[in-house]
Amino acid sequence: MNRKVAMMDNDWPAWATEQVEVHQWDASWHQQAADLIAVLQPPLERWLEGHIEHVGSTAVDGLAAKPVIDLQAPVASLAGSELAHGALIEAGWHLVPPELDRRPWRRLWVLADADRRVAHLHLVEADHPRCQQTLAFRDRLRQQPALARQYEHLKRTAAQQYRSDRETYTDAKAAFIRSVVADLT
Repeated sequence: MNRKVAMMDNDWPAWATEQVEVHQWDASWHQQAADLIAVLQPPLERWLEGHIEHVGSTAVDGLAAKPVIDLQAPVASLAGSELAHGALIEAGWHLVPPELDRRPWRRLWVLADADRRVAHLHLVEADHPRCQQTLAFRDRLRQQPALARQYEHLKRTAAQQYRSDRETYTDAKAAFIRSVVADLT
């Protein structure tokens, strides 16, 4: 059974199936990320292998994005970081079950406010290639405005086509992202 069918058969929170909406860049996203990092860094410190980073489109000045702050936390191991689950749950974060996320290299946590996503926390093993690729992608978009504009056009087009299908929206961006970080593998 595919995820979309599984989602219709279950009672999911509204934020889990909200529509894809790309918004104009908002300068407050940086402060929102800094505030979230300040709250998360201390309780997660013992599992971290570095600092929590603001990643994703909201981390790139001027880039339109879904208004969801993406944070990446490098951990020594995903299995070891499971001990942090209690602290994240207590802080209001929701774990997306790995079998639904289908990205074995991370654990995805969602912070929601009522019916919408506010932030994602990606726990990724510090030595996994995806950890560095995510930072490299963000940094290249920050350094190359023309590349960021191409990505924004792709995001807007995909959001119009796949407004009700977050997974297909994400998949539609994958080849572009791979091409930008191809020299890192």
